[in-house]
Amino acid sequence: MKKFTQKVLHLVLAAAVALGCTLASPVPASAASPDLMEVHFIDVGQGDATLVTCGGRAMLIDAGDDTKGTAIQNYLQKQKITKLDYLVLTHPDADHIGGAPVIITKFKIGNVFVSNFEKDNKTYQKLVQSLDDRQINPLTPKVNSEYTLGTASITILAPGSSYDNPNDASIALLLKNGTRSFLFTGDAGEDAEEDILETGIDISADVYKVGHHGSRYSTSKDFFQAVDPFYAVISCGEGNSYGHPHAETLNTLRTNGVMVYRTDEAGTIVASTDGKSVSFNVPASESWKAGEPTGSSANSSAEAAAKPKTSASAKPPVTTPSASSQAKPTAAPAASEPSTAPATPPQNETAPAVEEKPQDSTPPATNGLTYVLNVKTKKFHSPTCHSLPTTNRQDSTESRDSIISQGYVPCKKCNP
Repeated sequence: MKKFTQKVLHLVLAAAVALGCTLASPVPASAASPDLMEVHFIDVGQGDATLVTCGGRAMLIDAGDDTKGTAIQNYLQKQKITKLDYLVLTHPDADHIGGAPVIITKFKIGNVFVSNFEKDNKTYQKLVQSLDDRQINPLTPKVNSEYTLGTASITILAPGSSYDNPNDASIALLLKNGTRSFLFTGDAGEDAEEDILETGIDISADVYKVGHHGSRYSTSKDFFQAVDPFYAVISCGEGNSYGHPHAETLNTLRTNGVMVYRTDEAGTIVASTDGKSVSFNVPASESWKAGEPTGSSANSSAEAAAKPKTSASAKPPVTTPSASSQAKPTAAPAASEPSTAPATPPQNETAPAVEEKPQDSTPPATNGLTYVLNVKTKKFHSPTCHSLPTTNRQDSTESRDSIISQGYVPCKKCNP
């Protein structure tokens, strides 16, 4: 009976939104009035950069690649940002930290949070140098530690351990203002998502910043069910070489009635909440089109920048029903595969998977190896595993039992 009533309520709410009406959700009279919080999902092509403002405070989560630093600087200045209370660099991949040196140089910064995974490349070295120049000591925050941003609270969810790859070492956080919440997980994959679930922290959220740009290697079933979002935002570049977002992830979102917003389609997306309801400045996506791996990431970003998009600031706000009173739509058809699948597949049909171009496109030759060890995390892998360590690596020809006797544990992905 409850589910039926929710579905009827959803139909009424949807009709009201279509007519341009705004329905407020009931809030106890005793509830405090939170500050208005805005979450700006800045369009940086194939990368991430999110500005959060609340009560005169500001936080930037990631800073795109090294070609986007000045663009992010300009965006922040247009929002009259002069100081960042927090700069969160979820993990050291170039599309998340490349623009950070510009931000660190141009703005006052209270706290810098970084992953516990370090890289030995020029992009990471530039980041370290910029922090040194400003005499900023970055911190890897502990799981379950809490911080404030105006009336909003920030709860750290990850990383709680060391990993073999930078994606799983992403800082994940839950941002809550009033009764509304937003979840950010960087590029965390299934292993890291499993570890987040094991913390026992409630990660349910109204808005889910979809992990790893919509990759099939994130947003695992159990994790998604724990988040149970009403809205999802995907930050990715138009025509990116990885095929983000993948059909599998879009299918998960669509069949669960989640409203999706995409920077590759809408440009910069701004979500606002007064702590009681959530609204977006652009309509939700209706394409459900999976990415198609073509060209290089650099070329894709250039093409995305060259192709005009409707300015986010030029569009009137589109207020969506409050998550507390909105029931999710019934299951919709699966996401369509670009160029080959029909625009609207038949009900219950699952669209073909879009093949992602792996970051290491060809598994390494075994060359007689039995296992690859990570001497820091004490994990061992099959030589063909796609999550092989890039640092602290040691190749082995020993037996499985011998390696386990030395204190190593098998990788959860390749299960050697």
